Amino acid sequence: MFDVAITNGLFFDGSGAPGAIRHLGIRGGKLVAISSEPLEEGAQQTIDAHGQWVMPGFIDMHTHYDAELVAAPALRESVRHGVTTVMIGSCSISMVLSGAEDCSDMFTRVESVPREHVLPLLQARKHWNTPADYATFLDSHPLGPNICSFLGHSDLRVAVLGLERAVDASVRPSDAELRQMEQLLEQALDAGLLGLSSMTNPWDKLDGERQRSKSLPSVYAPWREYVRLNRVLRKRGRIHQGAPNLVTKLNVFAFLWESMGLLRKPLKTTLITLMDVKADPWLAPILGPLTRTLSRLTRADFRWQTLPVPFVTYADGMEFVVFEEFPSGEAALHLASQDLRSELFRDPDYRRRFREDVDKRFGPRVWHRDFDDAWIVDCPDQALAGHSVGELARARGMHPGDLFLDLLVEHGPRLRWRTMIANHRPKVVEKLVAEPATLIGFADSGAHIRNMAFYNFAVRLLKLVRDGEARGQPAMPLEQAIWRLTGELGEWFGVDAGRLALDRRADLVIVDPQHLDAGLEAYHEDEMEGFDGLRRMVNRGEAVRATLINGRIAYRDGEFAADLGQVRGYGQFLRAG
Repeated sequence: MFDVAITNGLFFDGSGAPGAIRHLGIRGGKLVAISSEPLEEGAQQTIDAHGQWVMPGFIDMHTHYDAELVAAPALRESVRHGVTTVMIGSCSISMVLSGAEDCSDMFTRVESVPREHVLPLLQARKHWNTPADYATFLDSHPLGPNICSFLGHSDLRVAVLGLERAVDASVRPSDAELRQMEQLLEQALDAGLLGLSSMTNPWDKLDGERQRSKSLPSVYAPWREYVRLNRVLRKRGRIHQGAPNLVTKLNVFAFLWESMGLLRKPLKTTLITLMDVKADPWLAPILGPLTRTLSRLTRADFRWQTLPVPFVTYADGMEFVVFEEFPSGEAALHLASQDLRSELFRDPDYRRRFREDVDKRFGPRVWHRDFDDAWIVDCPDQALAGHSVGELARARGMHPGDLFLDLLVEHGPRLRWRTMIANHRPKVVEKLVAEPATLIGFADSGAHIRNMAFYNFAVRLLKLVRDGEARGQPAMPLEQAIWRLTGELGEWFGVDAGRLALDRRADLVIVDPQHLDAGLEAYHEDEMEGFDGLRRMVNRGEAVRATLINGRIAYRDGEFAADLGQVRGYGQFLRAG
């Protein structure tokens, strides 16, 4: 008897092959039957997937679940949307080597998860400080989806140099310290971690009081440090996940150079992120083809991360990382107290500097700083809701920067507003998701909990493709889209995920195409499990009918398995290599 039988579904194996009607049998966590004819054996549980798509579970390649999985390992908001494998330790921030307070200070401000929730959690439950011990923790933890992890370069630097020296621009690690970093990276790779994640963009800042508002430690590393660590990754065939310096953008070419395979082994390199940014609309259409061509000519193994949805973001007052981009925004975010911020916002000299930063039309940026695209969605003064800050400023004869500061003084974080930062042109997005130089990801799941929610990015890519088919202009065939979300990622990252075949682990999702609709884009909030009532933005929708992890039904028809996140037997720590 099968543990689970799935009948009559349009089956895709994650290889890029077209789908076919198949009947599946699962036993002992593995797929043991794939048949064009009805299964003769019985099953303890049967799912009739008539009219639905059956495919490998989705892979979320860029998340910041590092803290959440400690408190609530079910990671329900991803499982709800068919994700069966997530990758953590992104953007140089892992929680492998450093102490609890160091990990918290590196994580909370950058990823917009309150420090008062993260620090006590890590102080109480982080009992490891080596890669082997971290792997043991993951092996014994009641995971929901499968977990893969990078070693964060900021985590590595702090473990070797200490936090103070790691964020001192005058400090250059000694040869002995560089050898120690190499040895710890080797240990992480031996333990099955994917590779190294780094950060060279100076806008990401530390929390806490000790080194508050310093950039992440990875930013301070000399390039020779990256070269030394990349040699380890290249030798082992592992991955460097990075972020370029958005101030100059020039070190993109340094990352590309390190990835090249001219007279050496290529280094797998993936950078964040290739999106159609409103502030630089000329960049996205050329960057994908340019890097693809350079990679082909130089034998580089270089991929951008991209997201298949409009990049709509929300903010409570000024609690948003984009304000780190310019000096007056940095000055405000340096202040943890709302009272001190309000005092600053009233200062005439500060208001002048803020107006100048808003009006500046040239220079590096991600946020367009257009207050006509800053829409108030909630506020104690409900008469403001539904209007843009720019619209209200014109009506009052004010500079939009001045009005925004006045609203912050009056309402603080109770002023909730949204804007679209990128992916505003559907045709450009369709080209980006079909671009071979990209990988589908950068959902930032688990982070920016009040700013954005892209947990369902995978089904939204399927919607994009299905909508294109309905118009007669598909961005790509459906089977290619599924491969991009599953098999391509598993193969590129070198982990056992993303494919369905006989005697392989049965991680799969059943999608109802009739529910690939506008409901996937709706705004929702919910409590964050394990964080004492903390609320975050989430996704809903009914496109995913069932998610199976290791052959067990983790989610079905809107309900989670009662023991998900409570017992072992669902997700596993997936070791690279």
